Amino acid sequence: MHHTLLQDLAIVMMVAAIVTVIFRRLKQPVVLGYILAGVIIGPHTPPYALIEDKHTIETLSELGVIFLMFALGLEFSLRKLSKVGATALIGATMEIVLMVWVGYQIGRAFGWHTMDSVFLGAILAISSTTIIIKALEELGKTKESFAQLIFGILIVEDILAILMIAMLGAFATTGSLSAAEVGVTVGKLSAFLGVLLVAGLIIVPRLLNYVAKFKSNEMLLVTVTGLCLGVSMLAVKLEYSVALGAFLIGAIIAEARQIAKIEMLMHPVRDLFSAVFFVSIGLLIDPKVLWEHIGAISVISLAVVLGKVITCGLGTFVAGNDLRTSMRVGMGLAQIGEFSFIIAAFGLQKGVTSEFLYPIAVAVSAITTLLTPYLIRSSDTIVAWSEKVMPVSVSRALDAYTHWVGQLGKSGSRRSPSTFLKKWGWQIALNLLLIAGVFIGAFYARRFALERWPEAPGGDNALKGMVLLGAMLLSLPMIIAVVRKWQAFAMLLSEMSVTRKAAGERTAALRAVVQMIAFVAGCVALSIYILLLSSALLPSWNLLIVLALLLLVATLLLRRSFIRLHARAQVALVETFETPPAPHPHEESESKVHPLLREAQLDTITVSPTSTAAGKVIAELKLRTLTGASIVGIERSGENVINPGIDEEIKAGDSVLLIGTIAQIEKAKVVMG
Repeated sequence: MHHTLLQDLAIVMMVAAIVTVIFRRLKQPVVLGYILAGVIIGPHTPPYALIEDKHTIETLSELGVIFLMFALGLEFSLRKLSKVGATALIGATMEIVLMVWVGYQIGRAFGWHTMDSVFLGAILAISSTTIIIKALEELGKTKESFAQLIFGILIVEDILAILMIAMLGAFATTGSLSAAEVGVTVGKLSAFLGVLLVAGLIIVPRLLNYVAKFKSNEMLLVTVTGLCLGVSMLAVKLEYSVALGAFLIGAIIAEARQIAKIEMLMHPVRDLFSAVFFVSIGLLIDPKVLWEHIGAISVISLAVVLGKVITCGLGTFVAGNDLRTSMRVGMGLAQIGEFSFIIAAFGLQKGVTSEFLYPIAVAVSAITTLLTPYLIRSSDTIVAWSEKVMPVSVSRALDAYTHWVGQLGKSGSRRSPSTFLKKWGWQIALNLLLIAGVFIGAFYARRFALERWPEAPGGDNALKGMVLLGAMLLSLPMIIAVVRKWQAFAMLLSEMSVTRKAAGERTAALRAVVQMIAFVAGCVALSIYILLLSSALLPSWNLLIVLALLLLVATLLLRRSFIRLHARAQVALVETFETPPAPHPHEESESKVHPLLREAQLDTITVSPTSTAAGKVIAELKLRTLTGASIVGIERSGENVINPGIDEEIKAGDSVLLIGTIAQIEKAKVVMG
């Protein structure tokens, strides 16, 4: 290892450890301790910079982003996302639109250039996923319902942030936005998400089931880490964010049966690299620049807190959640973070924004990060106060609205024709998305092959033909599925549009005409869609005719095989969602545990200041070896430590819960006396 890297990494971790211990003792957010550690060792803090190669630390910090986003995906599975999808979409959209406008108006009020103001709006629009995860974990609130809504909004925000960066790039280059460019970007991103999620949900859980058979934590950890880094690299290769790739593969792995063990194995890895990430943020803070723009930083920080509390809370409430939940969501999202840094750095890279914008973004992030845990902690108090001062009529109106929106989601028959149309419509859309993903992948494969194999026989024309043939063969199962679904769709549409009461004796004939028109129109639209997707891969006419004949023969001969293949993929996808995850080691059902506890007893002992156990960790006591009893819980100052680890320290005044036979517990009391 290079000595400079070893020295820099040693300094980062040692200073981070010291500051973290201090912040823990002061009961302050550990994230702030990491950022402060970065400021202390950064190049802008006298007497001299302790870090020699800041670029290497920043590179390592990218791993922190990857593992933090991966951990979020593990925490927030796709099953949970489906429950908060509407709230996430409405809340994130309202927040981004309004905060972009607020940021732009603030920039113009300070007399900044138009481009600085536009980028400021984008910087303020996206909340910090990594900071919020860390804050909620430290407060022990990741499993609460409002936290799940926050995670859903963050997911939608991260996806919309990618679109925003693409639009900012076009705006920075031309000074205007092209609807065509935005449409292409949205299409490519949708195809990437669709293909990755469907393929991942079919393949990854089965791969992990196979690896789990070896009962090796090492194999499982290496496999999961490889998947995480591999998909993150794929996202970068396709010009998307590593954060998006890491989150998506995390959400896919969250559907595996081994999720409890995977979370346990990945937490230490995530914590290590996330510390480096937050320290690297502190390295960027220049106190001099911050002092020069203290007024703008104060105003922007206030705008972020108030703006996000209002916009996120309002969006959550509009989606049908109660006032208390909406306020907690808004106060949990009142900060900016890593995506804001990316947007600010993007403006500098393009040369369209001023240099002061980046340190301002970092400073606002640090300030709002400091406030985040306190806002989350105080949300219940603020909600209780607002309910007291709110007029009764207003409170009743808000409750009535929440109830009304909730009833809307439950209305409608699950067996109505419109329900089937929606279901089939979604299935057709998903298959079209997968087809688009195949052709986009084929385009990149052809470009890669042309770079690596420039002397290929037949040249670019032959490569186009091979890649097009491969893309069509891979797409045939989806194409056949779309045609069959559309045929059923057209039949049901004809029955709904032509009623027997209105058509009389001509009902059957009119329905047949409507069905035929709808089916033909759908097939023509599908053909145009495929032609547009393959336009960049079309070879010469002679080769194209040969390929068309080959595809026709393949379709006729293998049609049933393609149908069975698609059906199996659908079944595998459904099984992934229907198979429950393996229970956590501490969450086994009572029916399995009771036989083991038939002769076991539970008893408590209070540790006195003179006890031999006071001040020792559990491993030092060797209680199980000496007596056979085990410590399964500790009550300390009103807080409970369930199933403590062997490194947990026993303190005077602790109430220790012991498990064992009566004789074993009596021996343990003597040892701890």
